[in-house]
Amino acid sequence: MALPKVTVVGAGQVGATAAFLMAIKGLADIVLIDVADGIPQGKALDMMHSRSVEKFASTVTGSNDYAATAGSDVVVVTAGLPRKPGMTRDDLLAANGTIVRSVISQAAEASPDAVFVCVTNPLDVMTYLAWKVSGLPSDRVLGMGGVLDSARFAYFIAQATGAPISQIDALVMGAHGDAMVPVPRLSTVDGKPLTDILPADEVAEVVRRTVFGGAEVVSFLKTGSAFYAPAASVTSMVSAILNDTGAVMPSCVLLDGQYGISDVYLSVPAALGRQGVVSIPEAPLDAAELETLRESAAGVSDAVAAIGIEG
Repeated sequence: MALPKVTVVGAGQVGATAAFLMAIKGLADIVLIDVADGIPQGKALDMMHSRSVEKFASTVTGSNDYAATAGSDVVVVTAGLPRKPGMTRDDLLAANGTIVRSVISQAAEASPDAVFVCVTNPLDVMTYLAWKVSGLPSDRVLGMGGVLDSARFAYFIAQATGAPISQIDALVMGAHGDAMVPVPRLSTVDGKPLTDILPADEVAEVVRRTVFGGAEVVSFLKTGSAFYAPAASVTSMVSAILNDTGAVMPSCVLLDGQYGISDVYLSVPAALGRQGVVSIPEAPLDAAELETLRESAAGVSDAVAAIGIEG
């Protein structure tokens, strides 16, 4: 039985790590594509050299030509410039907007039936741009931010409580960046709300660490940004899509009235399956949480307006 086909655009740290994770999990045959001649080919060959060690059936091929990506079931877009120390995600708007326009137009032509998962920052704006450029239904264009932010939240909760990571269910909504919305009240440790476990000042510190978790990684690395956790996060989304699980995970999706927000891509809990976004069940936010989410959405809308996105 033939495996599904996944294209990963961008053979940098995030893209290559995601491709390798998908391969060793046997999720799909992978095409790794990049504008840099030799880089995707070399990384793909290196991954294939590990097949006998990891015993995976997937193939990984590298290319500079979108013809090799034709007929993909999922296209993961990681291409773009990474953040540098002191740089915000919004600083990347113009440069990465140009890259995403080029990538999406070529990839969508080669794989018009694919589900597109965007990873390029600033995530919410680039996902909206990808949707507009592709001309695809919004349920087939989504972004990765919320899974990563929630994973970071879960890690910091585990550190603060000493609980095993397996007992933690963390939720972060909103924009992928400083305006993200961690929701401690709906995040649990062994089924109990975090707000019932830690005092308010410790909850606030866990939230702060989460919001600046990506920047903290950048500050240590000095050149480049996080890639292991982003790659693992997008791999989990691709798994839910290809296996049609209906798993609910915080994903950057187009809102159309949910939470009183429309025409904005924002991370909220969404059920993922073979068609992409299956449904968007609304989390039971209180008035203060809802207001914060709407403020986060307004910031994304302003960024979209600043870049002048049109289809």
